[in-house]
Amino acid sequence: MAAKLNLDKLDLQIIHEMLHGDDLPYAELGKKLFVSGGTIHVRIKKLEELGIVQGKKIRVDLKQLGYDITAFAGIFLEKSSLYDAVAKELERIPEIVRLNYTTGNYSMFIEIVCKDINQLRSILHDDLQNIKGIERTETFISLDEGFNRNVQIASKE
Repeated sequence: MAAKLNLDKLDLQIIHEMLHGDDLPYAELGKKLFVSGGTIHVRIKKLEELGIVQGKKIRVDLKQLGYDITAFAGIFLEKSSLYDAVAKELERIPEIVRLNYTTGNYSMFIEIVCKDINQLRSILHDDLQNIKGIERTETFISLDEGFNRNVQIASKE
C-alpha cells in the first residue's frame, strides 16, 4: 500500500518517529533524520492530506482519573445488515472507546472504559440491551493491560 501512495524512506522514517518517539518539534525531528525542520513540516502536512497521519494523541493513564474498569464485549447481531444502525447507536455511548466489525463468532467487538463495575453493569444492561438489532453480548473484563504499542513500520532501504 505504501508504494501506491508514493511514500519514500523519509516519509516512513517520519511515521516511525511519530509512532515510537517522543513528540519532537519539527526542527529536532529534522536533525534526527538529517533534513531541515521545514522538510519535516512539508512531509507531515502531505501525510495529513493523504489521511495517513490523523492528528496527534496523548496517552492518558485512565486509572489515575478513576476509570478502573476496562472491558471488551462481543456483540451478536440479529442480522449483519444491521451493523451500520447498531454502530451509530453504540457511538452515542461515551464509555465505548473502540468498535470493530469482525469475523468469527461476533459481528462486532467493542472496548468499554468505566469508573466502576456498576457503571459497566448499567452500560451492558441498560444501554446495549436496548439497542435494536443486538441479539446478545459476551463480555470480558480486563484484569491488566500487559502492553499497548503501535505497529512497527518498515522503512524502504
